[in-house]
Amino acid sequence: MRVPIGPGGAAGGSRGRRAVGASPGQLVWLRLRGDRTALVSGATLMLFVLVALAAPLIELAYGIGPQDQFQGKLDGFGLPLGHAGGVSGEHFFGLEPGLGRDVFIRLVYGLRTSLLVAVTAAVLTAVIGVVLGTLAGYFGGWLDAVVTWITDLTLALPFLIVALALTPTLTLRLHGQRDAVPPAFGVGVLIVIFAVFGWTGTARLVRGQVVALREREFVAAARASGAGPGHMLFRQLLPNLWAPILVSFSLAVPQFITGEAALSFIGVGLTEETPSFGRMIYQSLGYLQTDPAFVFFPGVLIFALVFAVNLVGDALRDALDPKSPRWGDRMNARSTAWRSPADSDRGRP
Repeated sequence: MRVPIGPGGAAGGSRGRRAVGASPGQLVWLRLRGDRTALVSGATLMLFVLVALAAPLIELAYGIGPQDQFQGKLDGFGLPLGHAGGVSGEHFFGLEPGLGRDVFIRLVYGLRTSLLVAVTAAVLTAVIGVVLGTLAGYFGGWLDAVVTWITDLTLALPFLIVALALTPTLTLRLHGQRDAVPPAFGVGVLIVIFAVFGWTGTARLVRGQVVALREREFVAAARASGAGPGHMLFRQLLPNLWAPILVSFSLAVPQFITGEAALSFIGVGLTEETPSFGRMIYQSLGYLQTDPAFVFFPGVLIFALVFAVNLVGDALRDALDPKSPRWGDRMNARSTAWRSPADSDRGRP
């Protein structure tokens, strides 16, 4: 009879028994549950998502909108009255210098903007990359050559120059010089820019995986049994690609969050009416000495958001890889803790 010893105790034994015969998805969930970093970062990320989704409810409870101005609470130089940029019970993070808008509620809506742009762009890039990479890897030939050529062409285009040229061009074509540009237009432009340039990594990854899988025995057996292309793609290949696709998606989201902040910082895509971390940081540059709290709050929030998403992505990547050193060390430690007393005494004289 094997006796559980070590820090795991009976709880570790129950986890070990649950892992026996579990599906791949259940194994991933068990690994994530056993990772404290993944749990803390995942809880932090869920909090950010809930705050972004509940932005209108938070505005209703807070009683202040993102465009409301409080000019009466600014001094003659346009700086907020009070300490730390006007932080008080009415204004949790103070006020913006100049316009006097509430920083807290604008950060709430800025969080919503960042997650909307990043997640939507990540989904589009994943779909485009998976479709093109799967078709190119499975059929090969001229289709593979065309997809590879388009991928290389997209990678050769300068991202920043195209973004700077595309945004005003689309604005003039669709709205003109005197028309008011709706906030949703700037968000849509950023999503399109990220989707155009972000699918190449996923496409290359999926293509390489499909090229390796199409020579495996189960694919050859399905092809020999008369399976069509639809069955081969959706039943045989794609179920074996979900792990790298999820990892690629988790890595794309923080890149798009920082990309949205960077483009908003230089005034690309988003209008002044749209709350954004990048625009708030840009506006705070002129007040670094007189009102440092104005740059502190958006800077800390975007750092915490990107850090939490990166930690979740790293934990997901390790959980999807059974050969990861992190899980290998844990399994070795767990197997050592579960040795029987007879096994422990075998090497003794």
